[in-house]
Amino acid sequence: MSGWAAGPAEAVFREEWGRLLATLVRWVGDFDLAEEVAADAIAAAVERWPVDGVPDKPGAWLLTTARRRAVDILRRRQNYAAKLAVLKVEAERDEVARLSEPASAGVDAGADVIGDDSLRLFFTCCHPALSAEARVALTLRYLAGLSTAQVARAFLVPEGTMAQRLVRAKQKIGKAGIPYRVPSATELPGRLPAVLSVVYVVFTEAYAASNGAALIRPELADEAIRLARILHRLLPAEAEVTGLLALLLLVDARREARVDAGGDLVLLEDQDRSRWDQGRIVEGRTLVLEALRHRPPGPYALQAAIAAVHDEAPTADATDWTQIVGLYDVLRATAPSPIVDLNRAVAIAMAHGPAAGLGLLDELAAGGALDRFHPLHAARGRLLDRLGRPADAIPAYRRAVELCGNDAERAFLLRCLGAAQRRVAEG
Repeated sequence: MSGWAAGPAEAVFREEWGRLLATLVRWVGDFDLAEEVAADAIAAAVERWPVDGVPDKPGAWLLTTARRRAVDILRRRQNYAAKLAVLKVEAERDEVARLSEPASAGVDAGADVIGDDSLRLFFTCCHPALSAEARVALTLRYLAGLSTAQVARAFLVPEGTMAQRLVRAKQKIGKAGIPYRVPSATELPGRLPAVLSVVYVVFTEAYAASNGAALIRPELADEAIRLARILHRLLPAEAEVTGLLALLLLVDARREARVDAGGDLVLLEDQDRSRWDQGRIVEGRTLVLEALRHRPPGPYALQAAIAAVHDEAPTADATDWTQIVGLYDVLRATAPSPIVDLNRAVAIAMAHGPAAGLGLLDELAAGGALDRFHPLHAARGRLLDRLGRPADAIPAYRRAVELCGNDAERAFLLRCLGAAQRRVAEG
């Protein structure tokens, strides 16, 4: 395989895989067969394009090639006659569309259908009958186009383990009769949050990896943003889809400043804001304003608005913490959770002093819901430090270190713990 051949094929694979697979799944009704013929089409592209050139419509070329391969396979499987008939009907329909298409047309015939298929696949992979882990894994594999090995790395498990998980998830889709369709207008509000949460979980793991050496996992962040863009393109009128994309862009804009040259964590207040991605900030702000036009605003739109306030501040001292507290108040009323309460308490500490925030954190700690959530203990340690109580901060830092699974974040917490211990020793 030459470098020239691999480049175009890989680029199209990354861009077209989800749409290609989504349409093939609809046609053949089988994840494994769809994946097999899609992979065969990519292999054919690697072989043919160096000789014939990259086609004007590479996605359509891949789809046609995959369909022909599916027909060949299904002809050998007598019990697949119905699916073979579907493929033949689709082939005839596309040929009619191709012949009737004006010569100057610049879009693929059936582009809207392909978009619908992608949306169907999103909701199939994120069906509530599947576990949260299975939803994320299926979405990364079949919509983001990551290989099984790449999905395994995302979950920090062996490739064989992830392959088995994907097989079980696909089997459950078949056995449970999970429909391959977009929910109806009445069902959509109840089903969309599950889809959005999958993309958000992928990004959260990318932005603050729960395990491993690196704090940030750029490849996962990029995939989460790409998935959010796909959803936004497919559901442009959904405010929470817009809000999620805005949130991801506004937070990811700070990526380059979150770690120093040695890979160590840099707190938001200490980051070099000249390293923030202004293009993403501008795009994110535009999207969040669009999302906030809908009333009442949803949780992702509100979180995006909070991120926008941070990104708009030229310095840490210029951050409008009072506005952030107000936004957390609305978020707390809209989507209450202990983590929202935690973030609100930290914002109150920044707006009204560490004592005000510490009292709220102590209440959260007493409740026990976040006892194994290391950011709670880290936040308590920092506020106790700011109040000149390093002896009280030490057990909080120790608990945070004990619970933290990320090496970079643990190293930061150990530095905080060591500094508190030195202050106690010095009297």
